[in-house]
Amino acid sequence: ITSKARRTPDLLPRDIVARAIYTEVKEGRGSPHGGVFLDIFSRRTPEDIKRKLPAMYHQFKELGDVDITKEPMEVGPTGHYTMGGIRVDPDSQETRVKGLFAAGECAAGLHGSNRLGGNSLSDLLVFGRIAGHHAAKFAKATGAKGVDQGQIDEAEREVLAPFDREGGKNPFAIREDLMNVMQKHVGIMRNEEDLTAGLKELERLKEDVAKAGISGNRHYNTGWHETLDLRNLLIVSEAMAQSARHRKESRGGHARSDYEEMDKGHFSKVNTVVSAGGNGMELREEPLPPMPDEIKKVLEEDG
Repeated sequence: ITSKARRTPDLLPRDIVARAIYTEVKEGRGSPHGGVFLDIFSRRTPEDIKRKLPAMYHQFKELGDVDITKEPMEVGPTGHYTMGGIRVDPDSQETRVKGLFAAGECAAGLHGSNRLGGNSLSDLLVFGRIAGHHAAKFAKATGAKGVDQGQIDEAEREVLAPFDREGGKNPFAIREDLMNVMQKHVGIMRNEEDLTAGLKELERLKEDVAKAGISGNRHYNTGWHETLDLRNLLIVSEAMAQSARHRKESRGGHARSDYEEMDKGHFSKVNTVVSAGGNGMELREEPLPPMPDEIKKVLEEDG
């Protein structure tokens, strides 16, 4: 940090650094494996590096035969945090499903368009406690409920179906395909063409997941777990891509090459909400709730 309380270029926020790496690679200045070189050995002693980054030192040494105390390492951007998430009531953390509560990274609303480093743990502890308190309160007031046997049978048929499709699509290959689609089309820098192409690819992957087959039994069957996870991953992926295409601006961690500026008008006043509809996902805008007086007061005092 400089004397003017500004970060030096090597300590810029992760989203800015990630976009800088993306630009270097796209313009042909990247490293051999599609990243950039990170040099820490010219700024720190070997002892410092081994003491502060022991896991990184051993990983690069053992897996890549790279000694980061003597030579630069190749790095590239990756997914770090999801700012969006499940809509919850801010006072109880209850979702739109009665009796279902969410907190932490899966819940939306706290970080806005970009998370400040270190806030995740505070988020989890504070709002996790609130969610637990209200969940216990709800359970105590509601009591045990019966479950319709027909729903149980239907759920069982659904989760066991992949065992009847032995010889079908490999779930691990589908997951890798999904990762590549999201990295290519819904990654660090987005645009209309890529997002539209990505959504088409996700439709193809839905068909692949419906054909995914596994073998073996239910004990520690990672292929089975992967198949079940893929359904949820596709839902989240589509919601992200749909929302990113709708929001025609750049804001925080959401950056578009065809809309590089932040919209200080319309999009600064609304949230994008995705929900299940009769014909797939439905997307709508909802006005941002007014800022509570106590928060306004804090901001005014800090300002």
